[in-house]
Amino acid sequence: MGLGLGSLACGDRDVTPSAPGTDAPDTAENLPPVFADATEKWGVDFENACRFTGEYVLAEIMGQGVVIFDANGDGRLDLYFANGGPVQGDSAPDRLFIAQPDEGYRDATAESGLDCATWTTGVGAADLDNDGDVDLYVGSWGRDRLYRNEGDGTFVEITDVAGIAGDHLTTSVAFLDFDLDGFLDIFVAHYVIPNPDRTCGSIGGGREYCGPAAYTPVPDTLYRNRGDGTFEDASAASGIAGEAASGLGVAVSDFDGDGLLDVYVANDQRPNHLWRNGGDGTFSEVAIRMGVALSGRGNAEASMGVDVADVNGDGWLDIFITHIAGETNTLYLGGATGAFRDASVMSGVGTPSREMTAFGTVFADVDLDGAVDLLVANGRVSQEAIVDGADAPGELARYAERNVLLFNDGAGQFSKSGGRAGAFAKPVHVSRGLASADLDGDGDLDVIVTNVGSPVRLYENVAPRTGHWLVVTAWDHERSRIAVGARVEVTVGERTHVGLSGAGWSYLSGSAPDAHFGLGDAERVDAITIVWPGGERESFPGADVDRVVRLERGTGSR
Repeated sequence: MGLGLGSLACGDRDVTPSAPGTDAPDTAENLPPVFADATEKWGVDFENACRFTGEYVLAEIMGQGVVIFDANGDGRLDLYFANGGPVQGDSAPDRLFIAQPDEGYRDATAESGLDCATWTTGVGAADLDNDGDVDLYVGSWGRDRLYRNEGDGTFVEITDVAGIAGDHLTTSVAFLDFDLDGFLDIFVAHYVIPNPDRTCGSIGGGREYCGPAAYTPVPDTLYRNRGDGTFEDASAASGIAGEAASGLGVAVSDFDGDGLLDVYVANDQRPNHLWRNGGDGTFSEVAIRMGVALSGRGNAEASMGVDVADVNGDGWLDIFITHIAGETNTLYLGGATGAFRDASVMSGVGTPSREMTAFGTVFADVDLDGAVDLLVANGRVSQEAIVDGADAPGELARYAERNVLLFNDGAGQFSKSGGRAGAFAKPVHVSRGLASADLDGDGDLDVIVTNVGSPVRLYENVAPRTGHWLVVTAWDHERSRIAVGARVEVTVGERTHVGLSGAGWSYLSGSAPDAHFGLGDAERVDAITIVWPGGERESFPGADVDRVVRLERGTGSR
């Protein structure tokens, strides 16, 4: 996150010359905006309780996340918002909003059993006991909590009985079946050990939030699911505990194509981690060797949010990471060698980000043209001049920045969206969490942004249709749940679109678990292939577009 003086010691400023076309003018200003603010329309009245206190408590500037999942099994997507407070120990409850049959949401916090008031940070949702209901992991500044879903929108806390322990500053949460026993395990990223007696100054001589270099980093935690409702801490045995760093964002995928799910961690001002799954219960750290630990100039940067997609249609997964102002956001392109290369400047994602401090991020084909676009939630970590349009209370206004939407041309070249971002780029908040889903069931992707000390914002995708879409649910019938980590390939003519199942990382947040595809003018897909966790490939017949299809493991051709 690179806070305060710690940010001044961050990696050298990227002065790589921009490639031709990188600073192209805003595109298609005459086209209608993509997003409209639907927060009030959909009935979500949640306001983040964090406030600027002048005490420069580390957690208050880090923000909180949101996770999108079906909490009550009715097939609609519900929303869970993490919450904080003015100071540690004076926190407000998290909030659960249940989707309604007609439109919008109702606040179901009180009846859900999720109204515990602690300082919550990152949240994640997955079916951990294979009973068909999605459970909830709530990260905290302090003791994390695990909730079992009772199947009707109510939850029971099982933290102690499940063996979830530790008292760290948790950030992002991810799920994977790393040992292929059929039960999802939990990967929890941790930041640092906050020290309330530690103070840091700004370049102007005043106080400011400390960066991670001022604190002791904490190793991340891997909980292995025993399958009986309990977990064991496998951090040491797996090797995860061997590297302590200030982790913020987490992404899970099979990055090397061996059928095993690996873990990528965005670390703040320390080299990022790529944990390669050895298949024997252990992980090896290979980020340096694979080219994703540092920037292209060899610097450890203030890595925050992360997402994974195939941005250029070559079939290889690429990794995007957000950074602090003075650096550029990073796009690592994957390739046939298995290694990655920094393409931040050449792709166009670098230059527009240089003056921004970015946190949450998602890849989403917002215009359904067949290319994943890029959304980034911004907000400073040190006080600057107030940006025009800033809509954050009090001194928080000095941390507010505008969010950014970049359009992808399909070949991995990104350009500014200008006015087409619509409400997503205004008003200006201290934005942190970002997640995407088709919230209104019309086939395109909407987004949610959490803001420090301000109301959450729900943005409805209102862009005129320029293409078709397909949503694929990769279902493991034996486990009664979505196959988290499955790779979904949708073939249209000579183009194969790649999506990931159960994936939604960003920063402190989780998006909808199904694989969503924009398909442009294609009116039918020719074939669908799923690579299940473990590496088994199954092919399924083509399908008509503009629909949701559920494909069950074992029913395709191998």
